[in-house]
Amino acid sequence: MTVSREVELDGHIIDSGTMGTAFSIVMDMGGSFTVEAFDIGRRKDEASYARLLVEADDEATLQSIVHELHQHGANPADPTDATLERAPADRVVPHGFYSTTNHPTFVRYDGEWLEVERMEMDCAIVVSEGEHGPRAYTRVLNAVEAGDRIVTGDTGIRVEPPERPRDTGGTFGFMEGGVSAERPSESTIRQIATAMRETKAEGGDILAVCGPALIHSGAREDLARLVREGYVDALSAGNGFAVHDIERDLYGTSLGVDTETLDHARHGHKHHIYAISEVIREGGIEAAVESGTIESGVMYECVVNDRPYVLAGSIRDDGPLPDTITDAVEAQAAIREQAHGADMVLMLSTLLHSVAVGNCLQSTTPVVCVDISPATVTQLLDRGSAQAVGMVTDIGTFVPLLAEELVGE
Repeated sequence: MTVSREVELDGHIIDSGTMGTAFSIVMDMGGSFTVEAFDIGRRKDEASYARLLVEADDEATLQSIVHELHQHGANPADPTDATLERAPADRVVPHGFYSTTNHPTFVRYDGEWLEVERMEMDCAIVVSEGEHGPRAYTRVLNAVEAGDRIVTGDTGIRVEPPERPRDTGGTFGFMEGGVSAERPSESTIRQIATAMRETKAEGGDILAVCGPALIHSGAREDLARLVREGYVDALSAGNGFAVHDIERDLYGTSLGVDTETLDHARHGHKHHIYAISEVIREGGIEAAVESGTIESGVMYECVVNDRPYVLAGSIRDDGPLPDTITDAVEAQAAIREQAHGADMVLMLSTLLHSVAVGNCLQSTTPVVCVDISPATVTQLLDRGSAQAVGMVTDIGTFVPLLAEELVGE
């Protein structure tokens, strides 16, 4: 005897591949399905609708299939209110709690759908009653408090993955998860610049996530220009990025190498340590800028133009700089605040920091990822962002071309 459940798919389910994905999930997980209803949108701007009867040999298998379908936007045909259970203690969630995706999500509460605020993957959903009515929002596990009402199971939850309609016009139409393995494409960079201009024109904020290779490759001055001209509103990086940016200002080198002549400076291997020492002596980056010790570079432009930055530390850091957040949980919280406030993100030659920021982003946030390693670009774009474009190229070539497109010589 089989058990069954009806699920619905709605939207651009053909163009986005959602329907084919749903069919594959059911079959791969040992179930079967019957298409009970299928209405196809006949124009580019029309959505499609499908209702499937999903069957399995037992309830456990069916639950697994429905859960996986749910992650890809297939929702129950007869929604009920979400199941809520109290958190038994701080940082402890109920068994079977719902772990979020990075897609826009809604929770059914008292017969109404609540949009989940601060959407990001791998979180719990809390529902609370406030002064202005009920709210649903995400919380990382270490922020869960005893008594929080946590969503459990899969009922009463609607997930809406980003779609890919047939008409992909508009500024962000070219951002569809593509990865270019060619040399820097002027047309792609021009489109990225146009997207950045539109983001700024609409009052949005652009977050740059940067690795030290950007400094080593000689793109420092061009990124500093983008900060100065207002095309970078916030910076997320590690201790190394800031150290080598400051080293370049103080000693003309990055990791001991002159980025213009490529000569190894005498005792250049000590320059980054000297740079850290000077900043510590001043009491921090801002103080070093105000005293005139630091006179140029990305960190300098962030300070003088009031662009917030987060420097997240690692176990490998020298020093570190006084501004570097060495507590991992504290650094995560700071990165999360940046990510939630970003309307567009540039991920520039850094795998670890880009993954950290990417984990906090909703899947609809436009992302540009640039790295010399194809594996890095593919790994980042595969994490779920539909509004993304990847370029496999030298960051030292990409950033100057982008700066030239945006602010000229």
